[in-house]
Amino acid sequence: MARASWSLQDAKNKLSAVVDAARRGEPQLVTRHGKPAAVVVSAEEYERLQELDKAVAPSFADLLLAMPQDDGTFGTPGMEPRDVDL
Repeated sequence: MARASWSLQDAKNKLSAVVDAARRGEPQLVTRHGKPAAVVVSAEEYERLQELDKAVAPSFADLLLAMPQDDGTFGTPGMEPRDVDL
C-alpha cells in the first residue's frame, strides 16, 4: 500500500506512485519542511469537490421564511390558570 504522506522531495522522485495512489482514491499528503503543503487527489475527486464548492446552502433566515405558514389561531385547552404567590 502506498504511503499517505510524502516529503516534497520524495513526491518529486516518485510522482507516478503519488498519482497512482491518488487515482485509486487515496489522497496523498505532500509536506514541505515537515509541514503539510499540498494534497494530491484524483481528477474525479477534484471535480466532486468543485461541485460541492459551487453548491449554495440556504441561509437560516431563508429556511425560516420557507416554513409553511398556518394562518389559523391556536386554541386554548379550556383550563383556568393556577394561582401563584409572588
